[in-house]
Amino acid sequence: MKLVHKDIEKDNAGQVTLIPDEAEDMWHTYNLLQVGDSLRASTIRKVQTESSTGSVGSSRVRTTLTLCVETIDFDSQACQLRVKGTNIQENQYVKMGAYHTIELELNRKFTLAKKVWDSVVLDRIEQACDPAQKADVAAVVMQEGLANLVLVTPAMTLLRGKIEVTIPRKRKGSCAQHDKALDRFYEAVMQGILRHFNFDVVKCILVASPGFVKDQFISYLFKEAVRQDCKILLENRPKFMMVHSSSGHKYSLKEVLCDPAVTARLSDTKAAGEVKALEDFYKMLQQEPDRAFYGLAHVERASEALAIDILLISDKLFRHQDIATRSRYVRLVDSVKDNGGNVRIFSSLHVSGEQLNQLSGVAAILRFPIADVSEPEEDSSSDED
Repeated sequence: MKLVHKDIEKDNAGQVTLIPDEAEDMWHTYNLLQVGDSLRASTIRKVQTESSTGSVGSSRVRTTLTLCVETIDFDSQACQLRVKGTNIQENQYVKMGAYHTIELELNRKFTLAKKVWDSVVLDRIEQACDPAQKADVAAVVMQEGLANLVLVTPAMTLLRGKIEVTIPRKRKGSCAQHDKALDRFYEAVMQGILRHFNFDVVKCILVASPGFVKDQFISYLFKEAVRQDCKILLENRPKFMMVHSSSGHKYSLKEVLCDPAVTARLSDTKAAGEVKALEDFYKMLQQEPDRAFYGLAHVERASEALAIDILLISDKLFRHQDIATRSRYVRLVDSVKDNGGNVRIFSSLHVSGEQLNQLSGVAAILRFPIADVSEPEEDSSSDED
């Protein structure tokens, strides 16, 4: 998704102009839209024309309409998004107040206006527009003196950095210059990894090379991580995976991703974090039930007690058409973040999201046990559409 223009006022009203450039962007857009929003986009309209002789004909014309959104329909199989509403801006082909259905198209911009842009919606735009936010997989494709640092998104590979260092040949009886240059090269690659890879997002880092370059680099990387006390590398060591490649050039990434061992490892990276969080919740529910809450009322009370460590919440809840109910979920997310907790918003198109929806769409792992909160209270999370 490309962000063309963003104009949001201090009172959080405003509009954004976006261009969806891949099918997944339609899912993001579906999660941005709400009834009552204003959507301006290019569309096809069938219009009737009358000739000078009085004969009536019809033709299809492309025009740009602004609708007040009433119905949103998303086809998850075809990734198609249709939005129905009434025309709210004068147009030569469509009367004010007339109904029309816009089918949003790839690579055609649209403008979405809202009375209130809340934090969850703004985070969704940031996630959709930043390729690094979608890159579950990172790769370092290298050979002596050359390394390409790449992010792999569902739709493309993005070169984040290219490192080139001249490595002198080993001389008979002396390898000092060669070894020093190699250490400089490895240090530059290490700094590139720390600068360009977001370890909170990336689930796997492939290190590929011909020969033993990858082995020597990994050995150097973690030896230096220990010496420099670089906790982010030490904590994420299990994410690194060594693979053979024919060269250190970017085009070798294709053969790396076709490796059966890599395919098996990456089969579920996109949802891996959410699956693990849900597994942790179920384990906590069995072992320490006082630290595992689900249902909106119980989770809200845990949030009031500043007890939430990890909040698990389904994106389905933010599509609730009742503004007060939706605001309640947004306040919960903001409160957990403000108090240092982690928030995982589950996609309802993933298996883990479907499982979470069976728990009314919201659950929490607590930092510490709190008193029983099982008094009966009507839980509006069961009312969502």
